[in-house]
Amino acid sequence: MAQILVIDDDPAIRVIIEQILQSAGHAVISAVDGREGVDIFRANPVDVVITDLYMPNQEGLETIRELRSRFPTVAIIAMSGRPTAETMLSIAQKLGAVGVLQKPFVPQELLAAVTKALHGHSQSQ
Repeated sequence: MAQILVIDDDPAIRVIIEQILQSAGHAVISAVDGREGVDIFRANPVDVVITDLYMPNQEGLETIRELRSRFPTVAIIAMSGRPTAETMLSIAQKLGAVGVLQKPFVPQELLAAVTKALHGHSQSQ
């Protein structure tokens, strides 16, 4: 079981992701934007961070940069459902995301990304 931080400004998306992850045995903490996510991570480091890219206050790319600079070993998964998602997710990977998800995704894609982040992150460093 891993501890996972989900950062997304859409409450419905957060609930769905939480349910999928909890049903797989993971513990989940949520944040509504990148600023809150970084604050939560600082107080309670987790195994994996899943962050949306488009959010108010602090968007996902900035969040990835901040987490990667302060906590270089954390596994980060970026997600987006915007029309520019492919380009932005590619940028997220260049900034240090170990996985990407394009919304909408099915539960198996989410769980596979988390498994890869948990087991493959140390080899990708």
